[in-house]
Amino acid sequence: MTTERTSQYVLAVTTVDDPGRERSDVAGAIVWISADLDLRDRVAAVLGRRYGADYALVAAADGPAAERELAATGHDVALVLAGLGEADTDGLAELDRLAAGHPHAVRATVVRWGDFEAAETVFAAIAVGRLEGWVFRPRSAGDEQFHLAVTELLDQRAGRREAAGEAVQVVGEPHAARSHELRDMFARNRVPTRFYPADQPDGQTLLATLGLTEPELPVVVLRFRPGQPVLTNPDAVEIAAAFGLLEPVAELGVFDVAVVGAGPAGLSAGVYASSEGLRTVVVEPLAMGGQAGTSSLIRNYLGFPRGISGSRLAAHAYEQAWSFGTTFLWSRHVTGITADEDQRVLHLSDGAELRSRAVVVASGAEWRRLDVPALDPLLGHGVFYGAPVTEALGVAGKDVYILGGGNSAGQAAVFLSRFARSVTVVIRKDSLASSMSDYLIREIDALPTVAVHPRVQVVDARGEQTLEALVLEDVRSHERTEVHADALFVMIGSVPHTDFLGADVARDRWGFVLTGPDAAVDGHVPLLFESSLPGVFAAGDVLHGSVKRVASAVGAGATVVSMVHQYLQALDQPS
Repeated sequence: MTTERTSQYVLAVTTVDDPGRERSDVAGAIVWISADLDLRDRVAAVLGRRYGADYALVAAADGPAAERELAATGHDVALVLAGLGEADTDGLAELDRLAAGHPHAVRATVVRWGDFEAAETVFAAIAVGRLEGWVFRPRSAGDEQFHLAVTELLDQRAGRREAAGEAVQVVGEPHAARSHELRDMFARNRVPTRFYPADQPDGQTLLATLGLTEPELPVVVLRFRPGQPVLTNPDAVEIAAAFGLLEPVAELGVFDVAVVGAGPAGLSAGVYASSEGLRTVVVEPLAMGGQAGTSSLIRNYLGFPRGISGSRLAAHAYEQAWSFGTTFLWSRHVTGITADEDQRVLHLSDGAELRSRAVVVASGAEWRRLDVPALDPLLGHGVFYGAPVTEALGVAGKDVYILGGGNSAGQAAVFLSRFARSVTVVIRKDSLASSMSDYLIREIDALPTVAVHPRVQVVDARGEQTLEALVLEDVRSHERTEVHADALFVMIGSVPHTDFLGADVARDRWGFVLTGPDAAVDGHVPLLFESSLPGVFAAGDVLHGSVKRVASAVGAGATVVSMVHQYLQALDQPS
């Protein structure tokens, strides 16, 4: 690495800019801003040694100087670091000015350990969404705590962009519902995927290379598999088979516990059951993580002070469960559960039967559909239920509406504000206070491009090929207003995935599973988390009265395993 030093800025020119190296090979630029020349040199040298092979490094005294160097290199910005301290009293302002033009960039400040005066400023900036995190100044080139923090920030940035790798290629119509479903499924399962619009030159070239003329879209190419299989408009089972994930159920034998669903509760149950010696299987039809897997950044989950994306948290939990020996069955859903003496039989969508001594229903919930007929033909064409991360790039520079007042809606508003021209949150209530965490409300209030419209509901929509306008109605006066809208993300509560449960499993009028004393039948009181069908338990969002939080779902998944142990011990007692 060579370094040019002037009184205005330091530009560290790394190996990524050497002759013969393609600009597309560079993962982006790391921008480091500090008015302290000595500190700037020291941190730039540490960054350059560790990240210089993959990132361009720009170190500057202020945002304008950094922008001039970025304009010369043409690199996208991955991470912006700004000093905060004695010489950098305007560090956050410099960061704001630079990051405004780079919505994919992750923003963090570099502070001196022990500078407690700066802590309040940093945490206040994080609370209103100006920062994603902080990094302590490196004590040496090999300061692994510094590099761990930087790597976590870069990982956040990677999650905001379509994967650079192309393990899977998808060619489809950009606004088609099926294209959206596949992109969302691959993204939530953290499969490196690139989407090629079928009406663009890149997509047409890929189809021609594959020898396909007018195929049924979308087309999926599995580049990581032997022979690179090509699938046309595949369903989940066909994809799982091509991935090599369809294990014959008949050969698996009888499990101690079968978990239905790989959301936070199901993954937690898988981790604890397997780690405690129970032979465990998890059945998941779509993607790990459930609704939480669509969250761009969960900041109030214990142990992750800088926050963690829902998909990353789910991936960690999956790896943890798998390492303890949990078996996973993908792309098949449970159509029913019946009892066969001391075994419970799970009837699967492919006709197979899975046998287990106990069952944990953690099938979660899906977003409640809005009863507005005009929205149905626009699904995937500007109307989405959840999935803001998948569609973020598609709403760049557009006007976005979010219907819902929970934490997921708040996280979506904050995330999409980086890309959209405007974001409007629509709620029926008077305010967000009763349904959204305070830290998210403060972030939304601080974002100039995000507005909240209380006491309003969506009653109609208009659009030919894609969504063009929404009709909003005041819930009190019933006055209607038509507004321009390029996209609508609906997050208005949940409907439990419990249709597959028979009459033996008691549920409330909304379909949530009753457990414990609420499920008592003929004087028999089930165990905590046990349903009215002995040996069938429930955890997470499917529970009657559950708290819709990741932490509570994880706790329920852990606790239900202790109840399963009690049930199995009772089964093993001599009669």
